[in-house]
Amino acid sequence: MADLFDTDEPAPPVARNRPLADRLRPASLAEVIGQEQVLGPDAPLGAMLAAGSLGSLILWGPPGVGKTTIARLLADESELHFVQISAIFTGVPELRKVFEAAKIRRQNGQGTLLFVDEIHRFNKAQQDGFLPHMEDGTILLVGATTENPSFELNAALLSRAQVLVLERLSLADLERLTQRAEQELDRALPLTTAARDSLQEMADGDGRALLNLIEQVAAWKTDTPLETEALATRLMRRASKYDKSGDEHYNLISALHKSVRGSDPDAALYWLARMLTGGEDPRYLARRITRMAVEDIGLADPQAQSICLHAWEVYERLGSPEGELALAQALVYLALAPKSNGAYVGYKAAMVLAKKTGSEPPPKHILNAPTSLMKDQGYGDGYAYDHDAEDGFSGQNYFPDGVKRPTLYQPVERGFERELKKRLDYFAKLRTQRGG
Repeated sequence: MADLFDTDEPAPPVARNRPLADRLRPASLAEVIGQEQVLGPDAPLGAMLAAGSLGSLILWGPPGVGKTTIARLLADESELHFVQISAIFTGVPELRKVFEAAKIRRQNGQGTLLFVDEIHRFNKAQQDGFLPHMEDGTILLVGATTENPSFELNAALLSRAQVLVLERLSLADLERLTQRAEQELDRALPLTTAARDSLQEMADGDGRALLNLIEQVAAWKTDTPLETEALATRLMRRASKYDKSGDEHYNLISALHKSVRGSDPDAALYWLARMLTGGEDPRYLARRITRMAVEDIGLADPQAQSICLHAWEVYERLGSPEGELALAQALVYLALAPKSNGAYVGYKAAMVLAKKTGSEPPPKHILNAPTSLMKDQGYGDGYAYDHDAEDGFSGQNYFPDGVKRPTLYQPVERGFERELKKRLDYFAKLRTQRGG
């Protein structure tokens, strides 16, 4: 599976001196491990190749899953000249040379597959520079990115290319890759079954990382298979893929929030741990956890907000790592609390109504009249002081005269909101009786 370390230079003549990843580079798409959702007979690339109608592509996926390999093999199977550039090292002058060379090839009857690694690194104007050469057939563009194309690539480029999502390799894929590596090395890895599983978990879905780890393990001189603890001592676990400002950041906070909303404390703790081990700022998590209390717990458990604020304060007093336990406890409380978004929905509905009704004034009977002119205008006329009314409730209308009374807040039959619903229904009944 290795896509790894692709260059246009010829390989050294002695195979054993080449990196394992390079030696295991697939010679055809059929040899690529994983990505069946893209490469299968009925999958997008499989269908394109079968029809002989390969179009421009954006390959979106994490590192080490085969983006470079797939692009190179697509060029081979389509009989296109393969050119690889990186957006990190390529400027406008270099791009012009690439396009000019592709034009000459086209005139000579040879097409060009231009593979652009880290294509999201190009700015919007640079991305626009590809468009005329894609449209006139000078190049077939295959871009690779680890970032969400919806955010990083402009609409014009996306409209001319199909986005294909490549997935991190499963443990089954990594086992197949391990077996292929052992065949190439002509020996089994000196690991117990548990240690072998641990090695694959260390790779974290990255085939290139696994092959690098295997190369280290294969070099060890040992007569007995190593256990998991010995492996962990000799190898450092690969850092989890986590970009605090990128797509992974938003994916994980979404998973955390939805786990709380779904009343799953175990999942919530897992995603909290994933973000913390990835280096997320606990203060950001404290803020988001408090937002969960406001948005998803609401008045079903009014105490939830106080618990979150208290946990936030405890973190500020204790710092890391002890203070993070307070955040975890608040998270568990939220996950198990009764849920209601009644106030949240009511607030959003009120915002919509406020924008719709514009500058409608309050009804005159609830306006104060500090001057005689205002009294003459009818300010305050007919106002009923609620404390003087039966049950402390006058039932008057407080909406603008031209606005039909809406129902904005609708409490649920859960938690404390059951009590609030009773009160709301009680006042609604009195309002009807008193003509409010």
